[in-house]
Amino acid sequence: MEKVTIQAESREGIGVKGTLSQIRAEKKVPAVVYGGHKEPVSITVAVKDLEKIMKAGKNTLAEMDLNGAKELVLVKEVQFHAVTDKPIHADFQRVSMKDKMDVVVPLKLEGMPADVAQYGAIIEHILREIEVRALVSAIPHEIVLDITPMTINKGLLAGDIKLPEGVELITDAQAPVVHLAIPKDDTPAPAPAADAAAAQPESSSTKGKKDEEGNLAKDNKDAAKDAKK
Repeated sequence: MEKVTIQAESREGIGVKGTLSQIRAEKKVPAVVYGGHKEPVSITVAVKDLEKIMKAGKNTLAEMDLNGAKELVLVKEVQFHAVTDKPIHADFQRVSMKDKMDVVVPLKLEGMPADVAQYGAIIEHILREIEVRALVSAIPHEIVLDITPMTINKGLLAGDIKLPEGVELITDAQAPVVHLAIPKDDTPAPAPAADAAAAQPESSSTKGKKDEEGNLAKDNKDAAKDAKK
């Protein structure tokens, strides 16, 4: 497994006002390293070292040199500034090559199902990462899924993923990962002919004709009354 080497220093002045600002001004990141049956230690690492780990990929194993003592660590969490998007804090966990760990691994899709071109199907990527258990030396950075064989009637579940050797699935095997969906036709249906005719306004000529017929019927009715008299 690829390893990245980084330098770290013990962090002093915890709780002293202005200390964190000074650390970040020196292009360093405040951090903590814990686990391995040892006490947590507050440290600082260079921004470039942290970025080197993140660039190498999720779950990258790092060899940390802390004041001359070397130990293996994994980055567990990185916090970023809401505006600048720069790292402002990091958590490292001590690990052993002999230990198994539960970690989250990203899922990457590749390939194109035939039903996308044939039926206009849409690829819906539901689950973008899964939890697995593996020896530290066997933890993958990501898992690539070839979705070329997928069809509209056959999606992909977490249990269908072919995992690397020595990697065990923790996520529910029935959890849907990706499937194909047919887009709905939102075009409104045309109105029935009878309804369309009823909805049309009366023209002036039609209305005049109706008035004329109404008046004629009234005159005929009045004449009939006079004849009876």
